[in-house]
Amino acid sequence: MITEQISGNIIKEGDSALVWFSDDVTYMIEVSSGQKLSIHCGKPIPHQDLIGKSYGQWIECGTERAIVLSPTVEDLVMKARRESGIIYPKDAAMILMKLGIRSGSRVLEVGTGSGSLTTALASQVAPGGKIISYDVREDFQKLAERNLKRAKLLDYVELKKREGHEPFEDREMDAIVTDTPEPWHEVENIKLSLKNGGRIAALNPTYNQIEKMAEALGNSGFIMIEAMEILVRGILARPGKTRPEQRMVSHTEFILFAVKPASI
Repeated sequence: MITEQISGNIIKEGDSALVWFSDDVTYMIEVSSGQKLSIHCGKPIPHQDLIGKSYGQWIECGTERAIVLSPTVEDLVMKARRESGIIYPKDAAMILMKLGIRSGSRVLEVGTGSGSLTTALASQVAPGGKIISYDVREDFQKLAERNLKRAKLLDYVELKKREGHEPFEDREMDAIVTDTPEPWHEVENIKLSLKNGGRIAALNPTYNQIEKMAEALGNSGFIMIEAMEILVRGILARPGKTRPEQRMVSHTEFILFAVKPASI
């Protein structure tokens, strides 16, 4: 118990918790005494019953039992409240790797949406970095703010309202991610805000969009232009009958990457 307390593995009031059942049903909550978690297989679970327990501990739920875990970034992204499409973890992970985003990075995001990608970006730049995220819709940013607050990452994000294609206020950004329908209109603004050697990722669902964006970036002097699609197929790993799952996370977005050289 002493080791768990030192490591922060004890669940406290206000902590986030993922409750997992053996049928793969999960619930994510912010632990609050006085509240109850309604579940699919028995009586509601009082949050109070979780306080003082350690993450990784089983709890009894009538005839079923569940395990309580600390949410991962994937959980925070997939469980975010949404009013728009989200960026899936498979795509977010590649964006983080290809853009070289790390603790201390300054990243500009064009198109906050529900804040799912913002959450992944913020988790990576913490504690010394910052995400500056723009959106034209105030309602989306309010939703993103709630999701980021729930993930305890709001301190690393600055949300800004923007009209049309006006230039961004920010300069010398390490990386820029754009998730808008017509990102080619933003190329000159991106050049102004991105540092020399900085990297950009543009996300779009159709071939026509990434083709037009690739052309605009090339004409503007960007280099190392590449596009990709990431497909994830699960495997049912079972003794003597392992096989791929019939359903998979296939097309979500095309991702276009490029680098700004000093000469443009």
